[in-house]
Amino acid sequence: MKALHLISFNYPYPPSYGGIIDVYYKIKALSELGVKIHLHCFVNQIPEKTDPEIKNITENVFFYKKKKNPLLYFSPVPFAAAIRNSNMLLHNLMKIKAPVLFEGLQTTSLLTQLKDKGQYPLYLRLHNNEAEYYKGLSSSEKNIFKKIIYKVEAIKYENYQKKHLKEFKSVFCLSEKEFHETENYSGNAKLIHIFHGNRTVKLLDKKGDYFLFHGDLSISDNKKALEEVIELFKGFSQYKLIVASDRASDDIKKKINSVKNIKLVPIETNENLHHLLENAQANILLSFQNSGTKVKLFNSLYNSRFVIINQNITDDDSLRDLCLYGSNLQEIRQHIIDVAERDYSGSEHRKTVLEKEHSDESKAEEIIRVIFKN
Repeated sequence: MKALHLISFNYPYPPSYGGIIDVYYKIKALSELGVKIHLHCFVNQIPEKTDPEIKNITENVFFYKKKKNPLLYFSPVPFAAAIRNSNMLLHNLMKIKAPVLFEGLQTTSLLTQLKDKGQYPLYLRLHNNEAEYYKGLSSSEKNIFKKIIYKVEAIKYENYQKKHLKEFKSVFCLSEKEFHETENYSGNAKLIHIFHGNRTVKLLDKKGDYFLFHGDLSISDNKKALEEVIELFKGFSQYKLIVASDRASDDIKKKINSVKNIKLVPIETNENLHHLLENAQANILLSFQNSGTKVKLFNSLYNSRFVIINQNITDDDSLRDLCLYGSNLQEIRQHIIDVAERDYSGSEHRKTVLEKEHSDESKAEEIIRVIFKN
């Protein structure tokens, strides 16, 4: 029997944002291939019950409250890792002898103690080059206090990554960039692209009704991207833009409401998101952080029509070739004009590329081969 401890930085349901989407659909794919998952979750509040969607794909689920001590900001350990520390986690890991997969460096505060035990093969899912990620957050953030916090976290993670990346049997990287960085540094990298939950490419009719921008608008990178898109659509009164998000500040709502052809709608459920994707003529995906392929790219390619991106949405050439790429806002603007009235006919080509090279099942099979050596 193949068993695996998986330590998640949050409770992976519902799978509503990038990192947790990867965690949930990874567990699901591994479970469907016969791996018994012992799931450990760090949470703000321990839930009263475990969702059946999680129960059905795990053997056990354990919860640990994240620490709330603000003094941990002064720890040499990155804050996100310092608050995810639990003696009970160590106790529960010791009860069941199985390999351990850490989801992100922020879950690795027990790494040294586990390594000292010597009986647990240790693996890491590297969700980001965290030092680069926090540098990017600092650069995009306008609040000076948050900007400083992110800058300090970036410095901490730079040291933390150098110290610990070599201690894992394998590091599963999301992107080409992080794969090469990790492989050059520690020689234990494996490239496993993001788990996204899509199984088949939708066959859609030729035209959609609007342009779509979707994302978590509490994240500074997404807020900056939206500001650029709003400026573009101020000059496109003839085109309708829908901004889909469950997290929009009053300031963002005010900016959206000031432009007649832009509308903010909530996402709320995956069904609603898929409905928005299916009826869009084109998706506009921009990022100012180079952190691998964004999960919303997969959602757009599997479930919608044209996809317009900039350089930071993916570093995978096979995915970029399925999109309309703009190296600057002028090129993005021209793509918007070009596709506004164009019929879409790319579903079959996408189906060939995505279902062959980017299925969750094939990624889970690769993880099983690495961890269980078969």
